[in-house]
Amino acid sequence: MRDLVTRAIQDRSKLISHALAPVLEKAQPANDPTLNAQLAKFTSDGTVLRLMLQPPEGRQFFFVASAPTIRADDVAPELDELSRRGILAKLSEACMWDASDELRYTQPNGSVELLTSIIPIKNERGCWVLTSTHTTSEFLNTSIGRPYWETRAVRIAAIIYLVAVLLALLAAISIWISLRRFRDVAGEIAEGRIGDYAFSQRNVVPELSSVARGFDKLVLDLKRLSQQIRQSAEDNAHSFKTPLAAVQSSLAPVRRAVPMDDQRARRALAIIDSSLARLLALVNAAQRLDSSAADLVEAPRILVNLTEIVGEATLNVREILASREIRLIRRLDDAVMVRAGQGVLEIALQNILENAISFSPRNSSIVITLTQNAHTVDLQVDDEGPGIDPDQIDRAFERYFSSRPNASALQPPREGEPAGHSGLGLWIVRRNIELLGGQVRAANRIGGGLSMAIVLPRNGA
Repeated sequence: MRDLVTRAIQDRSKLISHALAPVLEKAQPANDPTLNAQLAKFTSDGTVLRLMLQPPEGRQFFFVASAPTIRADDVAPELDELSRRGILAKLSEACMWDASDELRYTQPNGSVELLTSIIPIKNERGCWVLTSTHTTSEFLNTSIGRPYWETRAVRIAAIIYLVAVLLALLAAISIWISLRRFRDVAGEIAEGRIGDYAFSQRNVVPELSSVARGFDKLVLDLKRLSQQIRQSAEDNAHSFKTPLAAVQSSLAPVRRAVPMDDQRARRALAIIDSSLARLLALVNAAQRLDSSAADLVEAPRILVNLTEIVGEATLNVREILASREIRLIRRLDDAVMVRAGQGVLEIALQNILENAISFSPRNSSIVITLTQNAHTVDLQVDDEGPGIDPDQIDRAFERYFSSRPNASALQPPREGEPAGHSGLGLWIVRRNIELLGGQVRAANRIGGGLSMAIVLPRNGA
């Protein structure tokens, strides 16, 4: 735009010089009042025109006319200003080379830029020079010459961008508020403090209505899935336990009929009894697994006292510990609160204690340590058993993994040990703890034994 305006100013000055050329052929430089009037015809847009003459035999320029007209007393100051601006020096060059020129400068206060075009007009009276000065910010209604941030186009663009930014901020804030509201609704659903279709009821942004409906449908589907899992677990357990009970009851008369001295028959009965016990243990483990899965989906997350849960779990195993002559040492902080579903932590702790007891030798110790800090709760169970092969320890929480030696049906479990091991206990522990936002890990102790550590967020934070 600057180049276009500059070219337009130069072309306009040349047109003015062509229009003045016939007049200057007849003009009397010394005293011709018509020259001011001729220049005034071309200053309607605020252009300042000056006409100066360099005689053929001289090197000095004489001020001849101007528009707007200036008084005689102001001619000397005007020439001084032209000299200071370097315009007078360029007049000689223009006449010498018969070439137009242009000079750009600002007013003393630096606020408005001026553009002066220098056009030579030669005839037999000498070299006439027409200077036309324009305020570039006013010529052709452009903003050239003003600071960049004061131009109209830039200000309009800035307003548009500002409005766009404000709209984007409002949209972002609205989405952020809606997401926070959805997060709060999800938290209330997890705590069981709100009913169905909560997302749709709390949503205030029409654009997120479909998302809210999708969340509500997801919650309902999860609830139905939980009920189906629980019902399926009960049905399957009932279907397996009934024939197992029938087999066990049918063995009673067979056992009475077998002579005591028939060792082969007695051994077969022992194998059947052990196998039935293991099958029943697998059925119970599968039912417990499905029930705990249903609880993880549907059970509300409430604040529970982990100290009390650990205390109750240790009381439940005190008889087994006494029969195995295992000492239990508890180091528990008071009132350690975490957020969990009903029974989720109980199952995890029960499996860890059963695992520790089953591997602990007689006259050994199990240490339970429960501590809390600003953000987490740490539960650690240490035993003095054989530990786990270092090459296998990373698989300790895998499904169906067990480091126990494969016992035959003729090798009954030790006293206080469950009849069968499905390899699901520690897998259930990891699943339950991770779904509560925690972590569980196993490590061999330096002095022997295994250390199981659980880290949970404090108060569900």
